[in-house]
Amino acid sequence: MSLTLNGKPALRFLSFATGIGMIYSSILTVQHYFAANFPETIWEGSICDINAFFNCDSSAFSMISQVWGVPLGYFGLIVGGLVCLGVVFPSVEFERSNKAIALLNAIGVVALFFFSVLYIGSLCLLCTVYYIFSLVSFGLFWKYGIDGDKPGLLAKYLQPSVKYLVTFAVITLVGAYGFALYHDARADAASGGVATRIVDQYFSLPVVGDPSFISPFWTARSTENWEDAPIRVIDFADLLCPDCLYLNEQLERLAEEFAGKINIAFQFFPLEGKCNDVVEKDLHPAACDVSLMAIHDPDSFQAIHDEIWTNFRAAKREPEWRADLASRYGVEDALEDLETQALLDRIIQTGKEYERTSDEFAHGIRSTPTMIINGRMIIGTLPYDQLRAIFQALVDQAEGEGGFLESWERS
Repeated sequence: MSLTLNGKPALRFLSFATGIGMIYSSILTVQHYFAANFPETIWEGSICDINAFFNCDSSAFSMISQVWGVPLGYFGLIVGGLVCLGVVFPSVEFERSNKAIALLNAIGVVALFFFSVLYIGSLCLLCTVYYIFSLVSFGLFWKYGIDGDKPGLLAKYLQPSVKYLVTFAVITLVGAYGFALYHDARADAASGGVATRIVDQYFSLPVVGDPSFISPFWTARSTENWEDAPIRVIDFADLLCPDCLYLNEQLERLAEEFAGKINIAFQFFPLEGKCNDVVEKDLHPAACDVSLMAIHDPDSFQAIHDEIWTNFRAAKREPEWRADLASRYGVEDALEDLETQALLDRIIQTGKEYERTSDEFAHGIRSTPTMIINGRMIIGTLPYDQLRAIFQALVDQAEGEGGFLESWERS
């Protein structure tokens, strides 16, 4: 029995198709990794963030997105390519090697699936497509592959050709080294030419102005009066939004670097229909509850805000953790307090004040995070270096050090 040597044409075609599916989904995954982590324009966003669970950005920003600068999707590209080559150039050694790789790949995708679901709390749609093609490919090798009639796992699956494996490994390592170099080049560009272009694009954005009511809950305060800081960020955010967590990490670093020059207002915008009627989204269950807890006692806001971000997984998934949080800070009455509800609603309703930025959405504030930086709107996240470039340009402009591009190029 053999899948590629003497198998039915339909099976060989199906095996080839699974390889193509793995290749294509891997290419899209790699492209999204670089687009999310090193965007080249201020408007570049995710192509597959469907909801809170199917969220590619969460995977792109996670610890499993890359290995030493090599996007994980690259290894899927190699596996898919080997499957296709094994069909085009069939041999006993090639099929045995691919069968062993298919088993290891299947184990890997199952592990990644459970890690994504149980630890990250979301699943990349592009990765899911790769998982499906990988498991179908493994199923074909399991059912129709060479040595299928032999007893024992080792005899069935783990008899690859050492020569082929060494060849595959060398090719994979060479390609991985190239990707690592490309990764470093994109990282360098993010703080150089690309950052300069991002600053240029930022200043080309229309001035939309601050909301009529700025949240009194600030995560960075340099001046008593909002307008007196050179950098002013209105952060429309959801405490249970994974992309907001990523942005918060960037803003925390920047708040330290630009201490004394930056004000950041946390403009509560929970994406849950229970308290938010501005957008037709119900993505983050319990987002309204934790928002009410955070604003009920102004003196506890910063501590609750920080604790939720620090314990993000528990905050999203465990009602007991949220109840304990409320108890420890004495805000158990927040969910029923009418004044707290009215304040949260007043902040949320400012999302209606911005004109539509897309025919698909009723209002300009349509998702989280959305930032209003000195009156200009940026939808989504930006890497640290690019936000830093914008902030530095604003400081230089406020201090009268010339045009923003000239100032940035001198810094």
